[in-house]
Amino acid sequence: MAYRAIRIVGDPVLRTPCAPIKDINHGVRTLVEDLLENVDDEGRAGLAANQIGVSLRAFSWNIEGQIGYILNPEIVELSEDSFQDDDEGCLSVPELWFPTKRAWYARAEGIDLDGKKKVVEGEGLMGRCIQHEVDHLDGHLYIDRLERSVRKEAMRAIRDL
Repeated sequence: MAYRAIRIVGDPVLRTPCAPIKDINHGVRTLVEDLLENVDDEGRAGLAANQIGVSLRAFSWNIEGQIGYILNPEIVELSEDSFQDDDEGCLSVPELWFPTKRAWYARAEGIDLDGKKKVVEGEGLMGRCIQHEVDHLDGHLYIDRLERSVRKEAMRAIRDL
C-alpha cells in the first residue's frame, strides 16, 4: 500500500473516462488497497481511481466510519422525486465547496475483487458520494453540475488556486 498524490483540476486524467476492469490481477488488487488506504483520512468521503492517476473504473468510500470499494460501478437507480442541494467539495478541487444538486438516493452495481456482483446504495451523503465518484470515473467533476452563475464563481475560484 502506498500514499498516492491526489490529482488536481487541470490534470487531463480527471477528464478522461476510465476503462472497465477486465482482469482482476495483482495491479487491480494493489489499486484497491491504495484506494482504501488513501480514503481513510479525516474529511475524505470518497476517492476515484483517476484521482490518484489510474484510469480504471474503481472507487472507495469512507462514510460514517464505513469504508469500502467497488469495481466497474454503474449507477442503476436514482431517486426521481427526492433531491439534495447541499454544498459539495472534492479532493481534486481543493478547499472549494459549492451547492450541487444530486438525487437523494443512488444505487450502483459493479463487482468485487472476486468478480462477484456488488451493490452499493445509500441516501444523503452516501447517495451523493456514489454519484460524485461515478461522475469522476466518467470523466466529470462536480463543478460540471453547478448552476451557471455558481459555475462562473467556481471557475474564478479555481483560477485563483
